[in-house]
Amino acid sequence: MTVPEIEANAVPADAYLLDVREQDEWVAGHAPQAVHIPMTQIQGRVDEVPADTTVYVVCRVGGRSMQVTAWLNQLGREAINVGGGMQSWEFARRPMVSETGQEPFVA
Repeated sequence: MTVPEIEANAVPADAYLLDVREQDEWVAGHAPQAVHIPMTQIQGRVDEVPADTTVYVVCRVGGRSMQVTAWLNQLGREAINVGGGMQSWEFARRPMVSETGQEPFVA
């Protein structure tokens, strides 16, 4: 199965962005509009992911998000992997926030 992918700089500003990284990665830095559901919890929390909109899935470098994207698409959802993950997001100078009050970074 081919997983659809988009470059970080092409993700629409109003996109539903699903961040599947672990808590410590999320706290260090994430996109302001992102929704956080770690990959390890996605199966039990899939009902929190809208079924009627395109879901852009991101992790640190793109591996975990590719797996989640493929799984969501198998369920009949429309999901697109963010190629290069949050590292590409940061490189593209897309907005980021942290939960620590410190400068956000990709952990």
